[in-house]
Amino acid sequence: MNLAIFVSGSGTNCENIIRYFSGSDSVSVALVVSNRPDAYALVRAEKLGVPTAVVPKAQLNDPEVMLPLMRRYDIGFIVLAGFLPLVPDFLIDAFPRRIVNIHPALLPKYGGKGMWGHHVHEAVKAAGETETGITIHYVTPVCDSGEIIAQFRTALSPEDTPETIADKVHALEMRHFPEVLADLISDSNFRSS
Repeated sequence: MNLAIFVSGSGTNCENIIRYFSGSDSVSVALVVSNRPDAYALVRAEKLGVPTAVVPKAQLNDPEVMLPLMRRYDIGFIVLAGFLPLVPDFLIDAFPRRIVNIHPALLPKYGGKGMWGHHVHEAVKAAGETETGITIHYVTPVCDSGEIIAQFRTALSPEDTPETIADKVHALEMRHFPEVLADLISDSNFRSS
């Protein structure tokens, strides 16, 4: 199974996933796609020998660009790892239940437009939450509303800041995201669907 990882930022999750599957016989990260040419994730991918592509918004929303790109690398599964643009409907239709996102909060709380990165952690802190976590979910045309695959939680204290909340969430991402992806891809129901 060839994976494409879609990124917009620094790419710690991207690198973690590439390293996790680097010894796998059945799963390969075949392509890293970014909407931003300055995303450090592209540097991380190139250092690890993974091909990269930059697709600005106009190209991302063009089936004549994206579908041939996915075919060229024989992509069977797409992982969003800090990818900010909405995925176009034609891509969701082409990869039914084969596009997965990670969100840095316990959806349905703190999801939707504008809720990414530090914005999420600031909202969690402002609300006085006693826990937060990560949500791994299928991508649908509506932002952060797809079926939840897995959630992992971490306790918060009143002393936590948005920065320490981010650190706790990042630790959950590093520990759980690649394992959940591996389970999803190896699941016999997934392979036969």
